[in-house]
Amino acid sequence: MTTRIYFAAGTCAALGALGFAYLLQYVGGLEPCPLCIFQRVAMAGVAVFCLMGWLHGSAGMAHRIYAGLASVAALLGAAIAARHVWLMHLPADQVPACGPGLDYLIQIMPLQEVIAIVFRGDASCATVKGSFAGLSLPAWSLIYFLLLSVATLAGVFGLGATSRTRSITT
Repeated sequence: MTTRIYFAAGTCAALGALGFAYLLQYVGGLEPCPLCIFQRVAMAGVAVFCLMGWLHGSAGMAHRIYAGLASVAALLGAAIAARHVWLMHLPADQVPACGPGLDYLIQIMPLQEVIAIVFRGDASCATVKGSFAGLSLPAWSLIYFLLLSVATLAGVFGLGATSRTRSITT
């Protein structure tokens, strides 16, 4: 597989996931909690780094750098999704209380504190708002991020990527 096809597939996969999230929000009426928004940011990171790799289209070290950056974004997304799934499985008496909205927190606090508060989670993050085939949407996000992590890590180690040019022997 050429590097352009590899990164095009990653870009399409990440943009497809983001599109689905926005479809659920604006058509399905599912409002995202703060952890959902952070997962979207991580997915956007995967999309951006894959898009950069696609546009650059190089093999070798540049391919590994783009794939490595996409891997970091995918692994961060997986960690956020795992935290989200964990919060959803807490007993009701251990779920943190609801806090102010993300927009308000960003206006009144430094970004570091906002991130710390969001990762602690609250009752809005622990509520199952949607599911498919018996799994919550954050569980599906975790699976998707793990698949993206495997694919991007394969790119880091040079699996499946070839140069754009091939030599012709006669």
